[in-house]
Amino acid sequence: MSRNIIAILRGIEPSEVEAAGQGLIEAGITMIEVPLNSPDALTSVRLLAGAYADRALIGAGTVLSVEDVAAVAKAGGKLVVSPDCNPDVIAVTKEWGLQSWPGVMTPTEAFTAIRAGADGLKLFPGSLVGSEGLKAMRAVLPRDVPVYAVGGAGPENFGDWLVAGADGFGIGTALYVPGRSPQDLAERARQVVAAYDAAMG
Repeated sequence: MSRNIIAILRGIEPSEVEAAGQGLIEAGITMIEVPLNSPDALTSVRLLAGAYADRALIGAGTVLSVEDVAAVAKAGGKLVVSPDCNPDVIAVTKEWGLQSWPGVMTPTEAFTAIRAGADGLKLFPGSLVGSEGLKAMRAVLPRDVPVYAVGGAGPENFGDWLVAGADGFGIGTALYVPGRSPQDLAERARQVVAAYDAAMG
C-alpha cells in the first residue's frame, strides 16, 4: 500500500540514494523527490529511476525553469515539484508527460497552477498558511485537484491537516537530513507511515 507522501531528500548524495529509496519504498512511501539544489541531483534522479521506476514515482524538487524540466525528464524522472507557481514550467512539464506539482500559497496562485495544467498543488510553506488557511482555500478549490501540505506538516499534526482538506504531505527533514544513515531514514519512514495511517483511521 502506498501513501500520499512525497519524500524530500534535500542534500542527499548520489552514493546514498539507492539505499534511501529502498528504505522508503519498503516503508510504504512511493513518491520520492531529489531537490535540484542537492549535490549532483540529476545523477541521483537517474539512479533512483533506474532502480525503482517500476515501484515508485521518482522525480526532482526545486524545479525552477523549463531547462530544469527537460533535464529531469532526460534523467528518467516522472515527478516535477517546485516551490513556486510558474505556468511555463507547468506547461513544459506536461509536454514532457511528467507530473507537475507547483508550490502555491494563495488562491490566485492555486488557480493559476490549475489553469496551467498542474496535476496537484504543493501548499508551501504550509506553516505560514496553516490548516485553517487550507480549509478556507479548500472551499473554492476543485475537489479533484490534490493538495499536499509541505513545510510545517508532519507526524505530529497530520490529523489537523487532513481535517482541513489536505490530500497528502511532502516530508523533508523529518525523514532525511545530510549525513543521516539509510537505517535511520528507513526507521523514520516507518514512523511517518505509521502516523499517517493512524491519522487516516
